[in-house]
Amino acid sequence: MSAYPALGMGGLCVIGGSMAFFTKRSLPSLLAGVSAGLLYIWSGTQILDARTQGLQAAFLASALLTLSSLPRVTKGPIPKLLAVSSAIVGFYYGRELY
Repeated sequence: MSAYPALGMGGLCVIGGSMAFFTKRSLPSLLAGVSAGLLYIWSGTQILDARTQGLQAAFLASALLTLSSLPRVTKGPIPKLLAVSSAIVGFYYGRELY
């Protein structure tokens, strides 16, 4: 099991939420991106320490991100990419977990 997908998604979420805030002044995007990113990063550090709650947190973050992105999938490439990448990471950690 690798922590790289969780750490990578965490970094992308923090950067994406910050970019949305700085370009469009979207406070909800900033809060959602940073909180999802921090959850991914925390889960990645837990996975590096071989703790099971890291897998559970990464799976939870992926499920939340996928479910929140699905209604916006038709609005452009960013929500589509977010939904697909979080679903792939969720599948990876779900397979590792169960």
